[in-house]
Amino acid sequence: MPGTLPVPIGCELPQGWQSAPPDEVGAPNAAFVALHMASRGQGFMPNITVTGRPLEASASLRSLADASVARLRENVGPVEIVKRTEVGTSEVPGLVDPPGIVQNVRIQATVNDQPMELAQSQFLLVLEDKHQQNERGEIEIALTAEFSRLHEVLEDFQDFLRTVRPAGAAPAA
Repeated sequence: MPGTLPVPIGCELPQGWQSAPPDEVGAPNAAFVALHMASRGQGFMPNITVTGRPLEASASLRSLADASVARLRENVGPVEIVKRTEVGTSEVPGLVDPPGIVQNVRIQATVNDQPMELAQSQFLLVLEDKHQQNERGEIEIALTAEFSRLHEVLEDFQDFLRTVRPAGAAPAA
C-alpha cells in the first residue's frame, strides 16, 4: 500500500512524465511516483518520488537530510553527499514559507543485478497543515537517474518543484 503524506500537497507533472502506482514500481513507501516515459527501454528509468512523515518538534533540517542519507545507505548502498544547501521560498516560488534543504547525492546501487551509479537530487521541506494546528510534516521529493543522465531530466524536476504547493492552494503562475 502506498505511503501517505502528513500534510497534503498538490503538484503538476512536466510533459513526458507519467504517474505510476508506487507498489508496482518498487517504491511501496512513496505517496507518489512519476516516471520519465521517454527513457523507457534505455536502462534505469528516471523517476520522481514523493514521500513524507510526521515531524517531531525538535527535528532540524540537517537531521532530516542526514536521516534521508542513512535510509539510502541502509536500503540501497553506499551514498556520497555531493552538495547540500538550505533554501527558502525565494528558491521555490510555488511553496508557501517552507524551510527546506536541497541535497544532491551519488549512490552506488545494484539494479537488476547490475552495479549502477545513480544520482539523486532531493528537496526536503517542512510544511504545516493549515487545517490542523501544530501539525507539521516532512516532505521529501526526489529525482533519481543514472548519474551520467541526470542532466537530461534535471530541468523537468525543477519545473515540477515549482508546481508543488499545499493542497487547496492555487498553482504557481
